[in-house]
Amino acid sequence: MRSAAAVAASCLLLAGCAGAGSARKPAIEFTRVPAADKGGPDTIDVIEGRVMGAQPGQRIVLFSKGAVWWVQPAAKQPFTTIAADSTWKSTTHLGTEYAALLVGPEYHPPASTETLATEGPGIAAFAVVPGDPARRPPHHTVQFSGYEWLVRNAPSDRGGTNDYDPANVWTHDGGALHLRIAGADPGWTCAEVSLTRRLGYGSYRFVVRDVGHLEPAAVLTLFTWEGAAADQNHREMDIEISRWGDPTSLNAQYVVQPYYVTANVARFDLPAGLHTHTLRWEPGRLTATTRRGALLETAVPVVSTHTFTSGVPSPGNERVRMNLYVFRRSVTPLARGTEVVIEKFEYIP
Repeated sequence: MRSAAAVAASCLLLAGCAGAGSARKPAIEFTRVPAADKGGPDTIDVIEGRVMGAQPGQRIVLFSKGAVWWVQPAAKQPFTTIAADSTWKSTTHLGTEYAALLVGPEYHPPASTETLATEGPGIAAFAVVPGDPARRPPHHTVQFSGYEWLVRNAPSDRGGTNDYDPANVWTHDGGALHLRIAGADPGWTCAEVSLTRRLGYGSYRFVVRDVGHLEPAAVLTLFTWEGAAADQNHREMDIEISRWGDPTSLNAQYVVQPYYVTANVARFDLPAGLHTHTLRWEPGRLTATTRRGALLETAVPVVSTHTFTSGVPSPGNERVRMNLYVFRRSVTPLARGTEVVIEKFEYIP
């Protein structure tokens, strides 16, 4: 039996539901609609539907609405193939509404748009539907250091295209957070968590166990990020532990994005052992410091410190994130899975 959402969506077409006349216009319907959610880069779900009257060469383009409409499942993958039985299926990031366009080869979708074009060159039909109120968003969360963290299940192009699996994130060992790269080449799955609240100016401290085992193609990043703030370089400030595929390179760096500005990167060598990494964020100033030992230990030696006074963003809607992923552009591919343990996170205003 077709759902009420599917029936309603079937009527939101370029020229309305099938009207008078001998030739039926193309039509789109949804048969599976994800939950309504404010949207974001971390969570995906499956969306499905059917097309009536599609012509050879036509495809589906999907959009999800958050603050704006975003093409799905990704800007680099904007087209969904129509199967021989006229059905289509894709993944999508969550949104409050979902749209499907039946398009020809001449249509070039935008990565995002405030107003969705539902007619024009190459658009043969469209359907729009609200998120399903009866479906729960597939959010995965974990409690760590007194905070709630959202666990990523959506792909990312950080370091090249990587998939993320919530099974690669868990807490153990008295509450320590474990991040894992699992699987086998080329199908590695990675791990990422993001804080569910913003914190703003202050000190962000991360106690990380020895990462000397990381291969050159593995990357651990402790950072801030706001996906919608492209004009602010996503308010991204990083502590990155990686050799970026080069076994002879230093294995750590502090970054204020964009990384391609020479003054925005400070590289250093991270020795073996437990370390506390701190980002102290103040107006117009970011001081990054790495010390040996655990949080709040006294008289521990400083491994590296650097202060940035240019390009430091002001607070917005950024979140603290931690991820472990594969640097896909490494000359030497990752050979085996790996795991990193974060013992504690602390925020001090």
